[in-house]
Order: sequence, then C-alpha cells, then structure tokens
Amino acid sequence: MFGIAVRRGVIVLIGLGIAALIVWALLPQPVPVDMTTIGRGPLEVTVEDEGITRIREVYTVSAPIGGKMLRSPREVGDEVEANKTLVASIEPTAPTFLDVRSQRVNEAAVQAAQAAVDLAEAKIKESKAQLEFTRNDLARAEKLAASKTISDRALEKAKLDVDSAEAAVASAVATLEVRRRELESAKAHLIQPGEVNAAAHAGNDIQVYSPVDGRVLKIITESEQVVLPGAPLLEIGDPHDLEIAVDFLSRDAVRIKPGDVARIESWGGDQILPAKVRRVEPTGFTKVSALGIEEQRVKVILDFTGSPAEWQSLGHNFRVIARVVIWHSNDALQVPLGALFREGDNWAVFVVTNGRAERRLVTIAERNLHAARVVEGLKAGNVVVLHPSDRVHDGVKVTPRG
Repeated sequence: MFGIAVRRGVIVLIGLGIAALIVWALLPQPVPVDMTTIGRGPLEVTVEDEGITRIREVYTVSAPIGGKMLRSPREVGDEVEANKTLVASIEPTAPTFLDVRSQRVNEAAVQAAQAAVDLAEAKIKESKAQLEFTRNDLARAEKLAASKTISDRALEKAKLDVDSAEAAVASAVATLEVRRRELESAKAHLIQPGEVNAAAHAGNDIQVYSPVDGRVLKIITESEQVVLPGAPLLEIGDPHDLEIAVDFLSRDAVRIKPGDVARIESWGGDQILPAKVRRVEPTGFTKVSALGIEEQRVKVILDFTGSPAEWQSLGHNFRVIARVVIWHSNDALQVPLGALFREGDNWAVFVVTNGRAERRLVTIAERNLHAARVVEGLKAGNVVVLHPSDRVHDGVKVTPRG
C-alpha cells in the first residue's frame, strides 16, 4: 500500500510540473528589442551633391582673322605671361583651285587689262606729241608777240594750250599706272595653289599672345589647319583661383543661402576642406540623371576658406562632393530616425516605461540622415525602441536584446 501511494504522489508531481510548464509557455514573453536613451547634443542638417572645381575666370583665345594656323607652340599646363607668351601664329591661306569657267573668265580679264595698258601707252604717245606741238607753237607766238605781230590774247592762248597738253600727258601717265595695276589684279586671280612659296608670306603672319597670366588649360585647335575668324584656339586661366560649382536639386537649393558653411569631401585628399557658399544662382535648369529622370537643378557656387596649400593639388574640372550645412544647433533634443514611425499623419515612437512599450506621438522639426530634433512628446532620459517590429505594440512587455 505504501509503494502504491508513493507512485501516485510521483505521478501527481510530474503532472503538476507539466501543467506548470504548459502555463508558463502560454504566458506572453517579453519581446527582445534594441533600445536607446534620448539625450541632448549637437545636431546639424546638411544637403550634399556632386560638384566640380573650376577656375573662376577662364579666357578663351580666339583667332582674330581667318587664315592657316600653324601647329600650336604651347602644351596643356604651360605657364603663360600676359602680352609676352606666344600662343598661336596665323598665316594667310593659299588661293583656291579654279574651275574651267573661272579660269577662262580670269584669262579674258587679263587680256582685257593688257589691252587697256596698250591703249594707255598709246594715249601717252599721243599726249606727248600734242605737247611738243603746242610748245613749238608757243615759241613762235612769243617771237611774233615780241614784234607786236600778234595780240597778247593769242600769246596767252598758246600758253594755255601748252599747259593743257602737259596736263593731258600727266593724265595719260596716271591712267597707264591704273591700267597696269588692273592687269596685276587680273593676273592675281589666275594664281593656283602651290604657285606662291613660303617666302611670299614672310612677315605677313599674325602673332597671337596670351591675354593674361596663368596656365594653358585646354588646347582646342592644336594641329596646323585653316581657321575662321573667331574660331577658339585654346583656354587659359589661373589654377590658383578656384571655386566649386555644385548642381543641387531645386528643393535643396531653396534652403541654401549665401554665407552657409560647407565642407568638401571625397576629393582625393585625406582631410575635409572648408568652404562657404558665395552665390545661389536665381535660375534653374533641367538635368537628366543617370537613371534617365529629368530633374530641376540650381547651380550653387562655393569658395574655399582654408589655406590654399590644402587644395593646391586640385585643378580645373575636378570632381568633389560638397556638403552644405543649412541648420545647426549645439544643444538639440534628438531622437534617432530608426525609432520613428508614422501614426496617420503624425510621427510616433515606442517609449519603454516599466518594461512595457508605450506608443507616444511626437513632434519633430529639423532632421538629417541619422536623427531628428524633438519639439514635443519626449524629454531627455526617455528610453525608446529602435526599429520596432510588428511584434511591438502598445503595452507589450519588452526586454533589451542581447
């Protein structure tokens, strides 16, 4: 009897243990979560985008006249001095080829010009003969006038005839000179390419000098070729006079104002370069992103504020990342973004109170990629749940993960 009672007691104890385990398993367990404590500290809001460095004043040297430009005497990176360093030489171009029609027209023009020269030479002979006749006539008139055989008027008429004949000779000589120049002009139209040697161009080339001190940034026209007036030849600038141009999205650009502090990152150096916003351009433009999306962007110009020795290795059109600080506070009550979630139109967090999660609405203001400034709903020292899962709800028990 005693053994039967013992066995029954053991069975009862085992049953009670199993029941307790079942009850314990069915009770809700605390949800393991990540937690953090709300505190005060420095917080800044920035906007960043990709930009380029560029020389503030870039001068494009253009061809002053059309002609054959010789190969550029400069190379990219060469130092130049204003009004002293030769950057280009331009020679007159060779004549073009003549087609059959133009050839015959110009040959006929040469023949006509030659005939006009012959006519002018004949006119000179005629004028000189007339002059000789009038001079002989004047000599006879002077003898007759001395003996009072002819009137004074007749003597004056003889002198007038001599003067007129001399003028006619001078006019014929000038006409001959004109006809000879016309002949030279007509012959010039018959010149074909290759008939004029380099010696004919000596002293006729145009020397182009650098307009400013600096370095050659880009050679647009390097090889020998024919250029038109105004054709760009090369670009010159001062590599020590750099600025940064950044194309911000228009929604970010409206929050940037001149004087804002900026930092230049990912430029190739180890340190972050300080900068400052100088100008926000008043007009935007459309730019297609790498994904093919049209975006409205605004160009923002920044200036370096640190020592030039820090960024002297940068040059024209170097890629950088610019981060502009649009808001800053040294003592802001902040909550991590991972603790926030939407509750309708409001923001909310789970605050840990006595081991349970309590849903609480909060009002936030400025925020960056990591945290947001709390205006209402939290205070320093509150513990909130980070990245709450769907198992976390109002009133559930929670325990720190790990």
